[in-house]
Amino acid sequence: MRFKSLELKNFRNYSELSLEFDPGLNLITGMNGRGKTNIIEGLYVMGMGRSFRTSKDREMIMFGCDEARASSVVVSDEGRETEISINYSGEGKLIKVDGIKLNRTIDLLENVYIVVFSPDDLRIIKDGPENRRRFLDRELCQLKPVYYSDLGNYKNVLRQRNAVIRQGGGDEHLLEVFDESLARYGVRIADERKQFIERIKGICASIHSDISSSSEELNIFYETDSVFEGSFEEKTEQFRRQLEAGREKDLFRGFTGFGPHKDDIGIEINGTDARLYGSQGQQRTAALSLKLAEIELIRSDTGCRAVLLLDDVLSELDENRQRYLIESMKDVQTFVTATEIDERLKSLLPPGKSFVCEGGKVLT
Repeated sequence: MRFKSLELKNFRNYSELSLEFDPGLNLITGMNGRGKTNIIEGLYVMGMGRSFRTSKDREMIMFGCDEARASSVVVSDEGRETEISINYSGEGKLIKVDGIKLNRTIDLLENVYIVVFSPDDLRIIKDGPENRRRFLDRELCQLKPVYYSDLGNYKNVLRQRNAVIRQGGGDEHLLEVFDESLARYGVRIADERKQFIERIKGICASIHSDISSSSEELNIFYETDSVFEGSFEEKTEQFRRQLEAGREKDLFRGFTGFGPHKDDIGIEINGTDARLYGSQGQQRTAALSLKLAEIELIRSDTGCRAVLLLDDVLSELDENRQRYLIESMKDVQTFVTATEIDERLKSLLPPGKSFVCEGGKVLT
């Protein structure tokens, strides 16, 4: 899969922008604040229906404007073209695929697979569990659209349960209803995450070993309290009982303390917890391994090539990791943003197309 083109109108700092892309490398340079990441964001929303930078769609609309639009043409590996457009307004967003309105964001998924890698992702190992859960959720939403729905429903029920808890939990019947729904969604989410980790851990370990010249062994695993056995119904009942048993404690602290929203990814290098004791180099190698493993898993699961979005990340890596990442670009469409690319790095990059951002305009 690849992006053939992108058009933006009143999107972030672009009043009007139309770009045609190279099937391989697309290098986007410019000073900070000139709109490089806005282009990457425009591409990302074409595949996911939401930004990787903010949860507020309103922020995509240029200051002083009432509406914004992003549209693109996506080409499948077989050569079939699909037109995707998203209109943002005060009333929300309108998503269309080949001119047909979509009623749910979930129906947009699977038109194009995207892996985004930013400086924030480099810190995924040393940062808190929330960022590692976001990594899990972002990838699973692409690979399994039903997960996108389950996750949204789980978060919605969790918000409602927490609201009742903060009010003192007076309506026990309402809490029981929430517990039942939370258990059903929670079991499905935890099971999918466990399966994902089991499938990606071998790919991560192999990549990490290659980057470290076989001097380090990476192991990742799912850290969860949601360890239940039996059928789906049996697991759901066990989950519900756990929520019921912890209700008094939840009422005391004012939030739900049990469930996949509290889980984490365990990451070990040579048997040591990399989150706490890994060097910066080890943590960055592990982060790079996770991201590149996403590409391999997408290819394995769907038979499709993902689009790789590298947002100002090459300059954060040393030469060895740069070389490995560049080698991984060769058979996927890649978008690279950077303030500048030195001659050494430029000589390593595959051929492609260059763009320069100049404050709301892009020069080619």
